[in-house]
Amino acid sequence: MPEPEINLPEIVAEVTAAFQRYEAALVGNDVAVLDELFWDDPRTIRYGAGENLYGYDQIKAFRQARSAAGLERELANTVITTFGRDFATANTEFYRSGKIGRQSHCWARLGPGWRIVAAHVSMLSQGLALGLAQGS
Repeated sequence: MPEPEINLPEIVAEVTAAFQRYEAALVGNDVAVLDELFWDDPRTIRYGAGENLYGYDQIKAFRQARSAAGLERELANTVITTFGRDFATANTEFYRSGKIGRQSHCWARLGPGWRIVAAHVSMLSQGLALGLAQGS
């Protein structure tokens, strides 16, 4: 089987736009866009900082119940890698209220467009976060 083409510029641009749309919806608490960007399927997974969500319905319910307060954050070290024309990963660090977190997405081009099929969010422990912030 031939290797997929990695980081075709037009595909990177598409996924970057989808990722930026997600980020704007996240910090703006635009639940409709967040729901749209996740694959509407029971196989979709989102491991959050404090919850494990299995299936689109659980993810959607989490978004609807989440507080809109304190969602602002800054991103750093975002890496988007595409594999062929229909699959990509997006990984980033984020900084919120003095804490450092990480976010990973697997994106797939499906019938309606680019959708998150798996996501993971985690926070670094305070000691490790301080070491990274100080360049250790």
